[in-house]
Amino acid sequence: MKITRTAIADVLILEPTLHGDDRGYFMETWRQSHFREQGIALEFVQDNQSKSRRGTLRGLHYQLKYPQGKLARIISGEVFDVAVDMRRTSPTFGRWVGVVLSGENHKQLWMPPGFAHGFYVMSDYAELLYKCTDYYHPEDEFSLLWNDPAIGISWPLLDDSPLLSEKDRCARLLSEAPAYP
Repeated sequence: MKITRTAIADVLILEPTLHGDDRGYFMETWRQSHFREQGIALEFVQDNQSKSRRGTLRGLHYQLKYPQGKLARIISGEVFDVAVDMRRTSPTFGRWVGVVLSGENHKQLWMPPGFAHGFYVMSDYAELLYKCTDYYHPEDEFSLLWNDPAIGISWPLLDDSPLLSEKDRCARLLSEAPAYP
């Protein structure tokens, strides 16, 4: 597996090795020893899957008391996946990293605890799988506004307005959002 550090060193792009022939392919999508080699000693406790249609933007979501590290990948379709550093004492606080994940490129994005996560669907539909290092606690979930100019995410929007949930439409600006210490 090829592992690449991004502009925010704690956020990683993982690219599994495909073993294929005319019947199809096989790939190993996660191995604990690869994470340990990168100095990551966290364990995954929950797997999630979502399916969204073209133009949907989900996020940017995070938890404070129960922060979740996430390893995201797409099994079908294509998304622009984003991690925003919400660690107030980090030199990269408020900065973001984005990468195209698809069922074709098999890339995965690792976001450690302390990051907000969101994605935008660029194909007709996309199915996202992600492993989490803590359980989902709805009472502890916060949303960061997807188009906050202080963050300046360059979303590859296909239309003028993405499809948003009410929660994401009413999310907070970075300047108003609670952050990790």
